[in-house]
Amino acid sequence: MAELFDGLQIGSMKLKNRIAMGPMGTTGEADGAYTMDGIYYFEERAKGGAGLIITGANVVSTKYEPRPCTELSNFHHVERLNMLIDRCHHYGAKVCVQLSPGLGRQQFTDPFTPPYSAGACSSFWFPDLICKPFAKEDIAYLVKRVGYSASLAVAAGADAVELHAYGGYLLDQFQSTMWNDRTDEYGGSLENRMRFTCECIAAIRANVPAGFPILVKFTPYHGVPGGRELDEGVEMAKILEGAGVDALHVDVGCYEAWYKAISTVYAPEGHQLPVVQAIKDVVSVPVLGQGKLFDPAKASQALEDGVLDEVVLAHQMLADPFWPKKVESGHFDDIRPCIGCNECLLSGFSGKHYYCAVNPECYAERDYKLPKPDGTKRSVLVIGGGPGGMEAAIAAAERGFDVTLWEKSGRLGGNLWAAGGPSFKHDVLRLIDYMRTQVLKLGVDVVLGKDATADEIAAFGADKVILAAGAHSVVPPIPGVEHAVVSDAVLLNKLEAKGHVVVVGGGLVGCETAAYAAETAEDVTIVEVLDQVLKTAGHCLNNDQALKAMLKERKVNCVCSAKVTKIEEGSLTYEAAGETHTIPCDQAVLACGYRSNNELADALKGRVKDLTVVGDAEAPRKILTAVHEGYHAIRVME
Repeated sequence: MAELFDGLQIGSMKLKNRIAMGPMGTTGEADGAYTMDGIYYFEERAKGGAGLIITGANVVSTKYEPRPCTELSNFHHVERLNMLIDRCHHYGAKVCVQLSPGLGRQQFTDPFTPPYSAGACSSFWFPDLICKPFAKEDIAYLVKRVGYSASLAVAAGADAVELHAYGGYLLDQFQSTMWNDRTDEYGGSLENRMRFTCECIAAIRANVPAGFPILVKFTPYHGVPGGRELDEGVEMAKILEGAGVDALHVDVGCYEAWYKAISTVYAPEGHQLPVVQAIKDVVSVPVLGQGKLFDPAKASQALEDGVLDEVVLAHQMLADPFWPKKVESGHFDDIRPCIGCNECLLSGFSGKHYYCAVNPECYAERDYKLPKPDGTKRSVLVIGGGPGGMEAAIAAAERGFDVTLWEKSGRLGGNLWAAGGPSFKHDVLRLIDYMRTQVLKLGVDVVLGKDATADEIAAFGADKVILAAGAHSVVPPIPGVEHAVVSDAVLLNKLEAKGHVVVVGGGLVGCETAAYAAETAEDVTIVEVLDQVLKTAGHCLNNDQALKAMLKERKVNCVCSAKVTKIEEGSLTYEAAGETHTIPCDQAVLACGYRSNNELADALKGRVKDLTVVGDAEAPRKILTAVHEGYHAIRVME
């Protein structure tokens, strides 16, 4: 792991290690300045040992589009940014302020006003809106604003700035023929399409001290039809180095393939590294790379192999701000893992601040801290060893309480085992390992194979009872349903999918089951009652894209707006558009939702001192709700 903790020089900036927190947008005040919650959030990541912290995009102007997050366009924005930087400096972290001239066609806050872009392309989020091409005087205005914002970053004490020129955002729209159909000096050849970006670099250089580091984050490869291919991306890297940048931060993908840019649970580890390597091979400046590099050994190996010079972690730093310190001290088992669910991203694009499914303190580092043990003795009984139950047990033990956990099965993990069962979702199994380790390290009294009754729970006499009994699969009243199995049979590898497999239900569980079954079955069909699969999944677009791409790659047939009417040995019948269809079916798999195991809730009313029902036992939902409810039930205990 020594490579991770070597120093690195970028321009005049000396870094204590080669671990960077990647740029992620944060909420701002009404005027665009950083909130205090945002400042505490960054401070926690500096405290956790990151050598470099790259802020999310700070827009340089709101003249052409609404502010998506924070802004650095005004002298009065300096104060809060300076507070952020100073607090990070206290822990030896350097801060790179990312500057953005805009989102262009990716603007997502206004569905009524056509956004500006390089050309007359469609808006991504609102395809009926056709973008207005920037006039040359507008480009000149934004270039000047980029330069001015760089001077504000210097005034705030920044150690570097990074130009936001990637992922299909405004500068990348100019750089790509997919969106740039201009015929003036900002369109046509690659040099012309790079002109806006290079003018921004020059404006930054003119407004910062000599030697002050300038980074550019760019996308050498889009990975979509009509998008940028790697050979052009390599030429872009040469142009950027020639423009005088001090480091290149490599990205992959765009919103049309968002899952290639922002990693999901379905992506393999290090999935961006081949593109990073291609850039590293042709430039002499340091190269920063990312893409599920959360395994310390693999991250270190990428450095040793010369694939990159700086490891960038983004969502993993939300899940565990102390990843660097835990790696340096060898406490790998104590790293809270990112599970690629992208609840963080979903919350931000839903107008909320960040939420992390596995870290309830994320973006609430001051407000949601557990009270420190004060010697007050409390006893806590947790029923159920899934994510909600384990999180409650961990939090209670950290508060110094006496904790007992009863689990009906022979192992901790609950429905996480099914969620992490497919070959492409083993990130979830890492969460089980982490939580189980913490439960045992903290001395929780775990009793496995304990099917609790209301009488036993009442007789235990705990000060607090957490009911986290989870949920079970729904079996619908379909004629012949006895010939089917529930999805857990496939997900838990109790049954190998063979022959013609039909999955009844095209929600998240059904689609994942179908994708996994396709690894061994002759063919797989999903029959879904709604007009499209994943319609009620409630997950982020990049996860949606990734899973749908997997279904397509694995040739899973999706039959929507269809109702299963009969299951027989060797066949399944469904109705669609008023017609009846019977298809071959060697294995019918039910993925028709879940029902809460909440029978004990009513039986315990008035019989225990304090009862809280959490997670799927309250209502079948997400890992996030289970973990957060388990945590907060203990946090607010008096």
